Amino acid sequence: MTDETTGMGWPPAMFAEQLQEAGEQAVESQQALARQFLSATSAGSSSMSGFPAMTMGTATFKTRVQSGGRISIPDAEREALNIDEGDIVQTIVIPINTGDSNE
Repeated sequence: MTDETTGMGWPPAMFAEQLQEAGEQAVESQQALARQFLSATSAGSSSMSGFPAMTMGTATFKTRVQSGGRISIPDAEREALNIDEGDIVQTIVIPINTGDSNE
């Protein structure tokens, strides 16, 4: 976008302010998504029908934390979501087991 009065691009301060607002909106959206997810799972629902954001273009699966804190996305989920090596994905991590490595 340009400033029509001067023909120049956005002033740096205005750009930084809008970038900060966008970041804050993203955080609010992520927090709302996490709250919705937690309420859907705590309600004892085994299906994700109460959580529509998890039904299209997303996957829910269990995985084990490996050395260095790494987790893996199973092959079926990577293929279904067309995720390739080097792609950036967003995760929501909810521990289901703490301290018991026998599960």
